[in-house]
Amino acid sequence: MRERTDVATAEAGERAAVAGWVHEIRDLGGIAFLIVRDRTGKIQVKFEKETMDDALVAAGTDLARESVVRVTGAVEEEERAPTDVEIVPDSVEVIAEADPGLPLDPSGKVDAELPTRLDNRTLDLRRGEAKAVFEIRAEVLRAVREYFRSVGCTEITTPKIVATGTEGGTELFPITYFGREAFMNQSPQLFKQLMVGSGLERVFEVGPIFRAEEHNTPRHLNEATSIDFESAFFDASEAMDVCEDVVRVAHEEVAESCESQLETLGYDDFGVPDDEFPRLTYEDAIERINGTGALDEELEWGDDLPTEGETALGEQVGEHYFITDWPSEIKPFYIKDRDDDPDVSTGFDLNHPRMELVSGGQREHRYDELVAGFEAQGLDPEAFAYYTEMFRYGMPPHAGFGLGAERLVMTMLDLPNIREALLFPRDRQRLSP
Repeated sequence: MRERTDVATAEAGERAAVAGWVHEIRDLGGIAFLIVRDRTGKIQVKFEKETMDDALVAAGTDLARESVVRVTGAVEEEERAPTDVEIVPDSVEVIAEADPGLPLDPSGKVDAELPTRLDNRTLDLRRGEAKAVFEIRAEVLRAVREYFRSVGCTEITTPKIVATGTEGGTELFPITYFGREAFMNQSPQLFKQLMVGSGLERVFEVGPIFRAEEHNTPRHLNEATSIDFESAFFDASEAMDVCEDVVRVAHEEVAESCESQLETLGYDDFGVPDDEFPRLTYEDAIERINGTGALDEELEWGDDLPTEGETALGEQVGEHYFITDWPSEIKPFYIKDRDDDPDVSTGFDLNHPRMELVSGGQREHRYDELVAGFEAQGLDPEAFAYYTEMFRYGMPPHAGFGLGAERLVMTMLDLPNIREALLFPRDRQRLSP
């Protein structure tokens, strides 16, 4: 492509060649303005009809919104323009003409429902608010990766097509793999555990996970992005320390590096968690939930926490918080039980007041106990031999967690629906685009 000037860098006294989309055209009679938008911002192009060639004026004003154009001309000061400068053009080239019947308004002047936005994601991301969300998401993932590298982690990539599910059950998408049954992986859990038993010891992954859950809520996806961490010679408390750091670092980096995006989204004061997150035991949590009166029936030991209970507890706590010491029977087979009480696990969750963000814990590293855990949950250890066999050859104690990237962004930006935090979300109804 020919040399191009970013809209935001165009300065008075220079010539510029900007390329972008037709954001708006304002015809005031003797003068008309074309607003051109690129990824860096918007710039005004001025057409003085009496002094300009008619063909040039027509080229710059007889355009459908969202057409792609290239404008070349002199940049002049103009305090009334959006960026204090404007272009006086000597050429306008239409690179790609847009159909005037747009399915949504990228200027944001006319609201569109979320399904319409998701059906037309390319157009949707031309809106400043939607674009800002994904620029912030990219900053979150960059910050997370850099943090993990700073604490000695190696980034890994694990299989997404597997012979067995991570946790068994019905939450699996089956596929045919060269005539054999296979599944889309629910989690990198088993593979990252194998890696802490290797020479890598401390690993992380940012990648997709697949859950065939038949939910249809604003906080569930069937394909999501998981931020996973695992470290040898860690216990649950140390894993929680890292988890807390990751969430805090993500907020801090967004606050520092995404000022314009936060302004676009209407944030005057973006909150960054600055205190240590409270650590409630499961027993404390059900006692507090029961005390709120939010449920028709009180919770008992061994009950999972219903959404209404988590909501009531989140409102009471009012910040990120951990729930620890879960009953062993409701945690997966790979979570280690406490040495002093086999009915209590070392598992933990990290919750935002709105929802759960993280599940983690110390893992069972002893071969016999691990196999017994499979059997206790009705799973066939032989189906997981690739995993269990490695525990016979010196597996260190280890701990880690999985953090939902979309839930992190959703709660960070107070988005009403998790689908707004993923470019092309997959749920029970949506398989395209």
